[in-house]
Amino acid sequence: MDIKDQPTVLSLIVPVHNEEDTIQIFYDAIQKIKPEVEATIDFHFIDDGSTDKTLPILRDLANQDSNVHYVSFSRNFGKEAGLYAGLQQAKGDYVAVMDVDLQDPPELLPQMLAEVQSGEYDAVGTRRADRKGEAKLRSWFSAQFYKWMNKVSQTHLVDGARDYRVMTRQMVNAILSLSENQRFSKGIFTWVGFKTKYIPYENRERVAGTTSWSFWKLTKYAIEGIVSFSTMPLTIVTFLGLLSFGASIVAGIFIVIRALISNSSVAGWPSMVTIILFIGGIQMLSLGIIGRYIAAIFMETKNRPIYIAKEEK
Repeated sequence: MDIKDQPTVLSLIVPVHNEEDTIQIFYDAIQKIKPEVEATIDFHFIDDGSTDKTLPILRDLANQDSNVHYVSFSRNFGKEAGLYAGLQQAKGDYVAVMDVDLQDPPELLPQMLAEVQSGEYDAVGTRRADRKGEAKLRSWFSAQFYKWMNKVSQTHLVDGARDYRVMTRQMVNAILSLSENQRFSKGIFTWVGFKTKYIPYENRERVAGTTSWSFWKLTKYAIEGIVSFSTMPLTIVTFLGLLSFGASIVAGIFIVIRALISNSSVAGWPSMVTIILFIGGIQMLSLGIIGRYIAAIFMETKNRPIYIAKEEK
């Protein structure tokens, strides 16, 4: 068969972690929209060290459908590692990333692929137009993250953007060239450039199971994103240091002038303790921020693999 006559392949990357209740539902949903997709779909499930029946289900699916492939990690390495592994495994002409819980609408996939195939865009992604059904506090923190991230970073993140997107092979190769250990895919997708369009949709609930993303995990993920794509926290630390130094100079001058004029001093134990705690707090905050960047450097210099595969098909 001539290369030009070979069918177009869309590789679908699906990270999973303890998703025994959703895998079959997701697979069936994709089967329903396959006739509308102008490409052959091959599945790449990435099992991120699941402890339930996720892996046996993936084995059964792979035995039933030759277009289903999977990689199972030796332990839980995190969704970022799952995405990276999926991008490495995917060999299709186009590559899509989806969540297995169907919060990413499958019916948008044909449109997304068609717009990328037209050549007008290198990627078509999705973003949530609202956060209905999500806890208000969590929604507020998410909105604040995007707002401040765009202020402190040169990489612009679209508010509500999902990992759900279709990309050209050229864009995927560019992403894979960034082999950093401390990964933040939303930032990487934007950093590599390429012309991208976002399709808005109304927020959806999971079809089954429960999310493994706790508030603490999301906060940690946000911190990793800021450290990966902004040095603004270090600039803030520098500013706080200069401010503290300037305040101490002014206070020193005031003390000298007061001593020359009145030659008296007033005992101020509470104020002294307050000042010490304030300065100490700034120092600890500064050390914490600097330490986080040093920790990122430390992890990168170890040059450990992003994931370890225990089983794959």
